[in-house]
Parts: sequence; C-alpha cells; structure tokens
Amino acid sequence: MNRRKLIVIAVVLALVAAYFAFDLGRFFSLEYLKSRQEEFAALYAQRPALVIGSFFAVYVGVTALSFPGAAILTLAGGAIFGLAVGTLVVSFASSLGATLAFLVSRYLLRDGVQARFGARLAEVDKGIAKEGGFYLFTLRLVPLLPFFVINLLMGLTKMKAWTFYWVSQLGMLAGTLVYVNAGTQLAKIESLKGILSPGLLGSFVLLGIFPLIAKKIVDVIQGRKVYARWAGVKPKSFDRNLVVIGAGAAGLVTSYIAAVVKAKVTLVESHKMGGDCLNYGCVPSKALIKTATLMQQMRESTKYGIESAQATLNFADVMDRVARVVRDIEPHDSVQRYTGLGVDVVTGYAKIVNPWTVEIDLGEGRKQTLTTRSIVIATGAMPFVPPLPGLDDVGYLTSDTLWGLRELPPRLVVLGGGPIGCELAQSFARLGSQVTQIEMAPRIMIREDEEVSALAKAALEHDGVAVLTGHKALRCERVDGRKFIVVEAGGAEKRFEFDQLLCAVGRVARLKGYGLEELGIAAGRTIETNEYLQTAYPNILAAGDVAGPYQFTHVAAHQAWYASVNALFGQFKKFKADYSVIPWATFIDPEVARVGLNEQEAKEKGIAVEVTRYGIDDLDRAIADSAAHGFVKVLTEPGKDRILGVTIVGAHAGDLLAEYVLAMRHGLGLNKILGTIHTYPTMAEANKYAAGEWKRNHQPARLLEWVAKYHAWRRA
Repeated sequence: MNRRKLIVIAVVLALVAAYFAFDLGRFFSLEYLKSRQEEFAALYAQRPALVIGSFFAVYVGVTALSFPGAAILTLAGGAIFGLAVGTLVVSFASSLGATLAFLVSRYLLRDGVQARFGARLAEVDKGIAKEGGFYLFTLRLVPLLPFFVINLLMGLTKMKAWTFYWVSQLGMLAGTLVYVNAGTQLAKIESLKGILSPGLLGSFVLLGIFPLIAKKIVDVIQGRKVYARWAGVKPKSFDRNLVVIGAGAAGLVTSYIAAVVKAKVTLVESHKMGGDCLNYGCVPSKALIKTATLMQQMRESTKYGIESAQATLNFADVMDRVARVVRDIEPHDSVQRYTGLGVDVVTGYAKIVNPWTVEIDLGEGRKQTLTTRSIVIATGAMPFVPPLPGLDDVGYLTSDTLWGLRELPPRLVVLGGGPIGCELAQSFARLGSQVTQIEMAPRIMIREDEEVSALAKAALEHDGVAVLTGHKALRCERVDGRKFIVVEAGGAEKRFEFDQLLCAVGRVARLKGYGLEELGIAAGRTIETNEYLQTAYPNILAAGDVAGPYQFTHVAAHQAWYASVNALFGQFKKFKADYSVIPWATFIDPEVARVGLNEQEAKEKGIAVEVTRYGIDDLDRAIADSAAHGFVKVLTEPGKDRILGVTIVGAHAGDLLAEYVLAMRHGLGLNKILGTIHTYPTMAEANKYAAGEWKRNHQPARLLEWVAKYHAWRRA
C-alpha cells in the first residue's frame, strides 16, 4: 500500500473518530434543528452567503464520509432556505458529496475487493458498462438501498465519475424536492396543532408515495426506451391476451394457467405436443431404462435366490414398447385435451414480427397473424452436436433420433459423461451392446461430488461399459466401410471402432427462426431474461430450457407459473422466479439425486457446512431388496439442523429426495424429519436414519452425564 493511500486512510479514520468522540451526531437530529431554527433563520437573513457556504460544506462532508445525518440536513435546507434555494443547495451538495464518497470507495476499497471477488465484479462491470447509468438512476429514483450504500458500492465498479455525478444529480432531484418541501413545513410548526396542518400532512404523504410514483416513472422511461423503435406499431386492441410459442413442459403449463384464469391464449407448436420430455427425453428414456433394469435383474437372478432366469431380447420389441409408452402418455399433452381446457392450439411455425404481433406459418403457403398483449417463448432445447471432423461422414445419433433404432448396435460409442450419456450408456450395455463411453473431463457426472462420480463409474463398469475419462475426441474416420472415432489421452491417440455413435454432450436452446434477432432480444446460450423472466421487452417472456438456468422438465413447469402470471398480471404485481430449492436426479442404477449444495459447490463458494452421512447398506428394506448400496448425505449449517443440500445415491433416490425438497422449501430441519414417523420397512427410513445420525453427533454430552448420575442415584 502506497504512502498516499495510507495518508487518506488516516485522515478518514481521524474524521470518523472525531465524529464519534465529540458526539457530533447530536447536531444532526430533528430536536436540535427545531431548537436552533430561529437562530439559523436570523443568521441566514443577516449573512446569507456565509450560511449557504457553511451549510454546503457541512453537507458535502457528511455525505462524503457517509455519516448519518444527510436526511436531517435536507430537512434543515428546507427549514432555513425555503423550497427553491433549499432544493438548489441540497441538490448540488448531495451530488458532490456522493461523488466524493464514490471516489474514496474506489481509491481505498476497489483493489482489495477486486483481488478477492474479481470474477463476480467483472460480471457486474459488464452490466454497468451496458446500462449502468440507467441502473444508477433507478436506484436514485427508487431508493431500494440507502444512498450512502449506493455511493460506496458504485465506487467498486468501473462506472465513470462524471456519469455517476450527473446521474446522481438528476436521479436524487425528485427525492430532494420532497424532503426539502417537508422541511419547509416543519419550519412552520409552532405547536402540536401545527403537526396537523395540510401542508405538513401533504409533505409526509409525498414521502410515503414517492417510491411508488418514482417506480412508475422508471417503468415509463424504460418502456419508452425499449419500445421506441416500434412507435405507432402497437395495436389499439388485441386478438389474444397471450401467445405461447412451444408446447413442451413450459409452454403447456403456461397456456394451461392462462386458460384457467380466463385469458384468451394461443399455443403454437411446430412439431409434437409434449416437447422433448415426452417424445425424446424423460418418458422414452425411462421406459428403456425399465427394460434394461429387468434384463440386468434376470442376469443377476442368483442374488434373489433364482438359480437361472433366461430371457431372449428382441430389441425391436423393446423400442416398440418405448413408443407405446409415449403414445399412452400423449393424451395428457394432446391438442384435444388443451383445446378442451380452453387453449387455442395452432400447429405451425411462429415468428415474432414486433412486440405485439406473432406470425404463424401454417404450411402450404398459409399464414395466420395474431396480435397479443404478451408473448411467452418456450421453444426448449435440442441436442448439441460437436463440430467433430468426419462426424457427418460416419453418421451419428442423438437423444432425439436414437428412438428410431430397431436393431441393437453391437458396438456403441457414447460421447459425453453427463446424465443423458450415463443413463443411455448403462441401458444399452445392459441390453447387450458393447458400450464405450468417452468423456473429456477427468470424471463423469462432473457436477456431482467426486465420490458420487466414482460410484457412478463403478456401476457403469460393472454393467460392462468401458468408461474413458480424460479422453478428448479428435475426429471420426471411415475406412473400408468401417467406422472409427479417434481420441487423445495423455498425449497419445487411440482409435475405437463402432457401429453407432451417440452424441450426448449437452443441449442448446432453440433460438433461431423466432424473430429474436430482428427484435434485438439478447441471447447467448439461452435467452437473456431478468428475475421476472422478462426479455428486453417486458411483455415478451421466456421459460423452460430456452431461458435456463436449469434444463429440467420440472423447472420448466415451475418457471411457467411465473411466466404466465407476470405476462398476464405484471402491470399490478410481478413475481421473481424462485430457484432456491431445485432438485434433480440421474436415473442410472443406483440412482443419483440431489437438491441444494453438495460438498464440491460448498467448497467452491466458501460456505461452511457440516456433513452427515448414512449408509444405505445398513437399511433393512435395502438389504431385503438386495439393493444395499449407496448413501444419504446431508449438508447443514455447522451446529444447526438447517438443511443446505442433500445428495442421495441408491435405489429410488429420486423418490427419497422429495422429503428433503419439501423440508428445505418450508424451512424444516433434520429434527422435524427425525420426529416424523416413517413406515417400516421402506427405503424412506433412510431419511430418518440420516437425521438420527445428525442428532447423535449433537447429543448434549454434559447433560447426559448428569442424567447418568441421576439414574445411578435412583438405582441406589
């Protein structure tokens, strides 16, 4: 730290010490102001320049050092100088003092904060560079934080000092006017009856409703800015209250809620109702997993006391059953059902042509145009296909296209070690394919704790999957009709021959063809939305995989509530999407389920946790089912039973997790779970025993010593 900075710190500390040592705060109270009001008024009448200059200097000093008292000084400005002069003096003094506080914060604190929170601050600076002035104006106009906090926090960003000054000058003007006006009324109080004067009551009413008025002003300003290029385009009346694009989980739930509240809603789907989950993801994969699990159980029949269990696999029949399961569930998401619920369902390709108009390509040259108050984009995601040289030449499958297979691949390469890759690799291995799974990362299921990844890898290898971690795919080759994938590991190349290649390296949002680029709706990997799921245009929202941050069907349905309510009733009340308790599961055997933090994330975020673990190998029902493997791991606040996260590995882990999701959502701790009766013998008892482990680790040892002495005394 240089000498100049040390001097500044010393001066600031000395001034702070003097403020408290000499009790200077007593001069910044309403009582003191009232007691000296006449003296100040007389002095101002005699020497106006001196009083204004002194007041200005004191105000700047108090604000620059972030001392309490700025509000009282503002009232004093009105009491001493009147509305016009008081507003002028306070406005410039407050802005100058705020800017000095901003500069002091930047000079003294920014380097230290940057060193510790550089990555997070970089994200903040991106936002500041984009719309920092407007954001600061909003904070000034609608005081969500005390002004001194805003001064200090903005000093940590890369906002220019001049921008900070003029935005603060403008943004604080309305609030300054209200407070100075209140000060002019306070100056006229001569008795208790004066408190009830219309002028004073009006000032306090202004103070109360000012944030609401200011928020409306901000909304109007922002709206005009966003919709400026569409001036004159907005219809005077609308065909629909809501148009929803995409009939996956998010779109279906959004349109259903809209219909329930009697809104006129159109749901547009270009392909299949039910989206990816029904047609290509959750439903068909779980149907396949069921058959694969049954085959494995028959293969390991001796575990259940059956000497031999023979089965002949007809893979085409297996895939026909998968298709039949999808068809059996299709009516839940069908056009007929949603039409019956009051939703106008249209099959076609939707494009947003302006913030209130959707054009639908119905095919064969037919088009339909709808005007609408609001739009929800719920177009989902699709498999990501890596730009691997030679991939198109050898051909590949994705989680969308593999359901057309009718012959079991003798040799299958699965590219990717995430949940989808792991589930399908294990299933095909159990059905009889020779499966090689290739993952570039050092372990599969990289988002889980290391022990979970290790257990998952062991389970897959037990079923015959060759799990290759730390292997980077380089290219694909076709040689004399044979297909190969070439990978690199440890600096050496390896070649693996295959009959089918499955790409399972993640999913990307569907963003093209919906008019987002033309409207200027920002999108990276997903559509950029605010905490209310609104895009750059407040009446256009996004939900589900296309919006992120999670690509789960249940999260899409969860977001749909916020999207529909904010789209239809946002002018009255908006709701922030809540991601505080998000569960998920990977349906390998044994299943892996999680909610909240795991140890890996807690360590990365520097969050102190206490870990409680219960081994499912000790559970009676698990032993009876020959499923005695896995664990329940609960992360809590150190010394407390508040649950921060849970990881479960074992049979029916996804089902067992629900109890913890409920507990976390409603603030119930492990003591409540321990005090709940769980049916015997069930797998759910694992949750109770995990809570019991926590309780055992927190026994009141000293108290139990006295209890032991009491019982000994009773025996004597």
